[in-house]
Amino acid sequence: MKVKQWLASSLAVLMLVSTVGCGDNSSSSKAESKSNNSSAVVSETAMPEKDYATTTDGSAKVKIDGTKFMVGDKELWFNGVNAPWDKWNDFGGGFNFEFWQDHFQKLHNSGVNAARIWIICNGDVGMAISADGTFDGATTAHWEDLDNLFYLAEQYQIYIMATVQSFDNFKDQNQNYQAWRTLIQDSDKTDMFVDNYIVPLVQRYGKSDYFWSVDLCNEPDWIVENEECGKLDWLYLEQYYAKAAAAIHANSDVLVTVGMGMIKYNSDSQQGNKISDSELQNVLSGDKYDKSLAYVDFYSTHWYTWMQGMWGYPFSESPTDFGLDGTKPCVIGECPAVASDSDFDITSAYEEAYNNGWNGVFAWKTSGQDDGCGLWQDIQPAIEKMAGICEDKIFPNGKKAV
Repeated sequence: MKVKQWLASSLAVLMLVSTVGCGDNSSSSKAESKSNNSSAVVSETAMPEKDYATTTDGSAKVKIDGTKFMVGDKELWFNGVNAPWDKWNDFGGGFNFEFWQDHFQKLHNSGVNAARIWIICNGDVGMAISADGTFDGATTAHWEDLDNLFYLAEQYQIYIMATVQSFDNFKDQNQNYQAWRTLIQDSDKTDMFVDNYIVPLVQRYGKSDYFWSVDLCNEPDWIVENEECGKLDWLYLEQYYAKAAAAIHANSDVLVTVGMGMIKYNSDSQQGNKISDSELQNVLSGDKYDKSLAYVDFYSTHWYTWMQGMWGYPFSESPTDFGLDGTKPCVIGECPAVASDSDFDITSAYEEAYNNGWNGVFAWKTSGQDDGCGLWQDIQPAIEKMAGICEDKIFPNGKKAV
C-alpha cells in the first residue's frame, strides 16, 4: 500500500511539472528556465516542502574498517551492478517509478545489493546552470525523483552509489558543455556547485542507510585526454574533487569516490594517483574547506578488455598487485558483462575478484540500451553465483523477502 501511495504522489508531481511551459514566468526562483532539455521540462529549484523521511534506522549503514566495508561488526561485499539510467537523464526528466520499482525487485531477488546510478547524466536536465557556469541548484523535480529512488532503494536493500557528474557533461555535442567547462575551471563557480548541489544532496539523503556513496565523476580521464571533452587540466578536476569530498565529509557520513576510467591515473606505478589523499589535499587553499577532509574513502577503478594488454587483468590480482595503494577498500566500478573481443567471463570475474580481496564488482549494465557490453541477462548468473558463495556478506543483516 505504501508503495502505491508513493507512486500516486510521484505521478501527480510529474503531471504538475508537465503543465509548466517554457513561457511560464510565475516562478519566483531566479534559476527558472536555466535547465534546458529535449522535453522542455522546467521547474524551480526549491527543495520539496517536506524533508526526505528515511525508513531506515542506521543498522544497515556502511562504514569502513581498514580496507573493508562493514555493516555493524559484519563485513560487506558489494554484489553490484551499474544501473545507470532507465532513459538518459531520468532525474528531473522522465523518471519512471514503476520501472525502477520492478528493476530493483528483480535485482534484489537475484542477490544484487548495490547499484551505481547516474543521477546526473550530462547536466542538461534537472540542473539550473547558466551559460557562464553560474550554478543555482537542481530543479524541484530532480529532488522529487531522488526521493522516490531512495525510497525504493530502502525497500529493496539496494545500496546506491550516486554518480553526480561524467565526462559527458563536458562533451561538445551537449548543449551545456561550455557552461560545465567554465564551472569546473572557475573556483567560485565550482564552490556554487558544491554548495548548491553536493551539500544539499548529502544533507537530504545522508540519513538513509542505503545512500552509500557519491561518485564525484564518471571517468574524468576522458575530460583530460579527449579533445571533444575539452582536454582540461587535472588541477581543475582535482580541486572539484577535493572541495566536494571535504564538503561531503563535513556534512554527512556518506562515502566518497571517483569512478576512474583507467588504472593509468589511479596508481603511482602508472601516471600518478590523481585522487590520492596528498594530491587532493595539496590542491586546496583558503579556509572554506577543511583540508583534512579532502579524501576519497575508497577506490572505484574501471576496467574493459582493451586495457588488458597495457595494465593487466584486475580480477586475478589483488588491488595492490593491480596498482592501487592498499590504503582503502577497492571495487571494480565498471567492467563489461560480455566482450566480443575476448573470452572474458563475467561469472568467473566476480568470483575471482572476491577471492583476490576486491570489495565488490559493478558490471556494466542492467538498464538502458545494450551498447555491446551486455545487459542484465548477461550479469544475472554472476550475481546469483556470488549470492550462493557469500550471501552473509552481501546481506549482513539478512535478505528481506519483498
